[in-house]
Amino acid sequence: MGIVINQSIKNTIITYFGFGIGTINALFLYTIFLGKMHYGIVAFVLSAANIMMPLMAFGVQNTLIRFYSKYNSDAEREKFLSLMLLLPLILILPTIVFLYFFYPQITFFILKENPNVAQFLWLIPIVGIFMGYFEIFYAWVKVHFQSVFGNFLSEVVTRVIILFLLFSVSQNWIQKDTFIYSLSAVYGFQCFAMMVFAIRVKMPVFKFQLPINIKEIFSYSFFIIATGTVSVMLIDFDKVMIPAYQNISNNAFYSVAVFIAMVIAVPSRAMMQIIYPVTAQLLNENKLEELDALYKKSAINLQVFGGLIMLGIFLNCTELYQLIPQEYSGGIAVVFLIGLSKFYDLILGNNAAIILNTKYYRWFLFFGIVLVISMIVLYMILIPIYGIVGAALATLIAVIIYNTIKVLFVFWKMNLFPFTIKTVYSFVIITLVFLMFYFWDFTFHPILNIVFKSILITIVYGLLNYKLKISIEMNEIFDKLKSKFTL
Repeated sequence: MGIVINQSIKNTIITYFGFGIGTINALFLYTIFLGKMHYGIVAFVLSAANIMMPLMAFGVQNTLIRFYSKYNSDAEREKFLSLMLLLPLILILPTIVFLYFFYPQITFFILKENPNVAQFLWLIPIVGIFMGYFEIFYAWVKVHFQSVFGNFLSEVVTRVIILFLLFSVSQNWIQKDTFIYSLSAVYGFQCFAMMVFAIRVKMPVFKFQLPINIKEIFSYSFFIIATGTVSVMLIDFDKVMIPAYQNISNNAFYSVAVFIAMVIAVPSRAMMQIIYPVTAQLLNENKLEELDALYKKSAINLQVFGGLIMLGIFLNCTELYQLIPQEYSGGIAVVFLIGLSKFYDLILGNNAAIILNTKYYRWFLFFGIVLVISMIVLYMILIPIYGIVGAALATLIAVIIYNTIKVLFVFWKMNLFPFTIKTVYSFVIITLVFLMFYFWDFTFHPILNIVFKSILITIVYGLLNYKLKISIEMNEIFDKLKSKFTL
């Protein structure tokens, strides 16, 4: 437990520090130094590579963590680890061959609208392979309880190098095209550094024999490929679809807006790390009443936290966009639409953990496929009409359908429901605070406006939630803090 707590604290600090660097890169350096066309190309290449990553990794990153501890002998572990390193080649090699022979057909729709992307398309599978093997080597060290270095590498080191590259563009040390190639090399460096560290933690001993549970390994890996692909498509497929119908510069506007909206999802990261294992334990012990209580608590607590962050973003969005180039201001509507979709994810609490830890876990894949199909159809309809706003609207509609199905499924199968009357009260508070501050702007510098308005929003929102006792846990934390500062 000491190791878990120690590394959790370090990882949390690293994640938030890295997020700060990422904010500087995404909102300011990319927009000012790289320009909308090249920023759009970067967003497209990285999103497409991230979508390919589950295929390139063959689901090994999750399979390794799930099965490693089940082997009792070193010989079986060596067989398993050898297989984990070689298994991705089953899909990597045929994928590369397929892309080589069908390259014109695959790229037709993208190049029709954006011929200047042609020279960078070959980077997508390469970066996808780098991303996939990084996750594999990261999983390799996780099973040996060494998670901090990989998190530091991906969250901080990579972003610092990108920051330096963007600065190099501003000084004309490198050209914008060179930056994109260099960015791909950064992911190669990240993969190589992770590999070296993984080998130091556990030197592989190659044994070309199959583990005893090979059928179970393949079955689980294919499941992870499918669910992983669905998950990353939910995050990145919009930035791949936009260039098929719009100029790729629109991807830059969209990416900035999405990055801002993604902040709403931050509170769920730390809470879900704690809730997932607790959910699994309660299900294993068949304590459904306690699980129902956890379901409701996680939902309302995330709604309260997420609601505050969402209000902070929505009510300061105009001022925030005043800090970046004016041409990006068309993304404000995207912030609202994507923000609402992220908020709906939050208020479901541990819904996904419940489904994935029951015998119904395969339904999760089915729901994901429904989501992806819905998104693709909606993108094809809405992007040509409304551009990046259409992409965001399509995402919101698909997420509403997806999450509503999940809520109803858990209620149908297990009679568990995340919402209570406090959910309604919380929505009323969020709406009231939004209406109070939306038309109220200070006349100071945008940064001062954001600071002052955020303080006022927090005070009003916090007091309303405290007085109405929306979240018992939040009130207890506030009471403890108040007692410490009260004589």
